Amino acid sequence: MLRQVADGVLVQQSELLENNTVVVQGRAGVLLVDPGLTRDEMATVANDLREMGQPVVAGFATHPDWDHVLWHPEFGDAPRYGTARCAEYLRDLLANPDWRARVTEGLPPEVAEDVPLDLFGLITGLPADTVWLPWDGPRVRIVEHPAHAPGHAALLIEDRGVLVAGDMLSDVLVPMLDDTADPVADYLVGLQRLESVAGDVKVLVPGHGSVCGADEVRARIDQDRAYGHALRDGRTADDPRIGPSAKPGWEWVVDVHEGQLQRVTQGEAGDGTPG
Repeated sequence: MLRQVADGVLVQQSELLENNTVVVQGRAGVLLVDPGLTRDEMATVANDLREMGQPVVAGFATHPDWDHVLWHPEFGDAPRYGTARCAEYLRDLLANPDWRARVTEGLPPEVAEDVPLDLFGLITGLPADTVWLPWDGPRVRIVEHPAHAPGHAALLIEDRGVLVAGDMLSDVLVPMLDDTADPVADYLVGLQRLESVAGDVKVLVPGHGSVCGADEVRARIDQDRAYGHALRDGRTADDPRIGPSAKPGWEWVVDVHEGQLQRVTQGEAGDGTPG
């Protein structure tokens, strides 16, 4: 069920991974960001929009991870945008004859049979360095950065003061690094770019976890930066998301952290350069 978090901005959260689907109301319909996980969840969004008399006129994928590039036939054939790098990554993936098997292998078993893949990853890449999302609605700034995944971008809905952060600034997930030469440095750059617009943010919607107000935005940036510094320094962060107070059911985030810590420290030992 969609709930309003700001004027003309609504969110539905998935049950399994707390993915946040975002709807932004425009003049002729809505912008749909990161539409959801399962058929039933997406059908619920479609039904809510139908009852509101609001068709989907544009979509946006914050990045190319499987849980952000799904679609449901009831959303229609509106253009589905992403950054140029996001779209390129997905084109390369879909060019592999075994792409469906590869994607299916990475799905959580709890929802694997309920995730629709027929319209998976059909993203139109916007020209590189595009700043404003092309749609007939509130002005939406694209904040692209190198953190987490190829072509990752946050969206700032300027006159609503809403930052749709993609898979960053979560209260349930630690920063999850991309597979790059210096993933910690890339993540810290991403945080700097989000911080550059934080003063205009009244509501933060992360890709996973709880929506928060302006009073928590800086704290989440600081927490993610502290985590990145800890990884860079080869130590375990003092972070509630991986400590005894971690959210029940999210204990697997500890495994993610330990894998990242091992990867970063081994990388430093291998090439002699700090992350």
